[in-house]
Amino acid sequence: MFALSARVTNRRILTTATRRTASFVSSSAKGTSDKRKFLSHASLPVVFGAAAGLVYISQKDNNVTFSEAAESTEDAVKKVGNKFATYWPRNIMILFGPPGAGKGTHGPKIEEMLGIPQLSTGDMLRAAVSAQTEVGKKAQAVMKAGGLVSDDIVVGIIRDRIQEDDCKYGFILDGFPRTLVQAQALDKMLRESGQRVTKVVKLNVPDSVLEERICGRWIHKKSGRSYHIKYAPPKSMSKTFTGSVKPETMLDDLTGEPLIQRPDDTSEALKKRLASYHKETVPILDHYNPLGINAEVNANQKMQGVWEEIKEGLSNKK
Repeated sequence: MFALSARVTNRRILTTATRRTASFVSSSAKGTSDKRKFLSHASLPVVFGAAAGLVYISQKDNNVTFSEAAESTEDAVKKVGNKFATYWPRNIMILFGPPGAGKGTHGPKIEEMLGIPQLSTGDMLRAAVSAQTEVGKKAQAVMKAGGLVSDDIVVGIIRDRIQEDDCKYGFILDGFPRTLVQAQALDKMLRESGQRVTKVVKLNVPDSVLEERICGRWIHKKSGRSYHIKYAPPKSMSKTFTGSVKPETMLDDLTGEPLIQRPDDTSEALKKRLASYHKETVPILDHYNPLGINAEVNANQKMQGVWEEIKEGLSNKK
């Protein structure tokens, strides 16, 4: 009988992508008993790479031929290799779009597909203050004094956050930069370590369509999961006989916790937010356009169509 051993040549550089590669090999082999034997007992070395990590799998099983084992491993390697060739190397991505364009819907899907985190400025700020980092203390002092956190402090918080291991192969910025000055500050910070923004994805939706989207949106505060009373209602949602939503029935599908509506998800607030978006945020696209990294997506279509355009925009194979 054979024994299967999987070891990582350098644990310090074991990445999310590598772990998912090993997970894929395991999950893809659950179809038959022979494949399960191949994955649970090992011996002969087969080497495959996922970015910086190398996983060595030994295989030897009298019940599984070498060709069967090699074919199974080859398929797994090919799948991961195709993903890296299509969407990598390191992605430093900015996700743009007006309120209600679908960033909260598609951002997590990009996270899942590429294995890189979506970073919210607000979340990073709160985490830095909680951890009492040097830059977090500065932010806390400003907020206690009733002031606005400066761009320099926000960029410093981003600098610290992207040093964490989950950002090794990239990250998605959501909510920053919002102005050309912030984009320039971000570029300067990235240049210090020889990096730059590699992809800008803009979700396009006509202003006339956004009001229905925004005013029907409900959020799970802790996770950021987004729901909509028409397009993506929670399973618990119930309406009155007049057709209005019962607020007490708006609960998160996963936790059962109450959903909330943001104070600025109103028709009046939307007009101001859109004016600010067009005046201050859209010009950032012109800033990055000479780099050839902009991808514009028609987000005014069915969800699957939006997702297909996003994947095409992220792909290096064009």
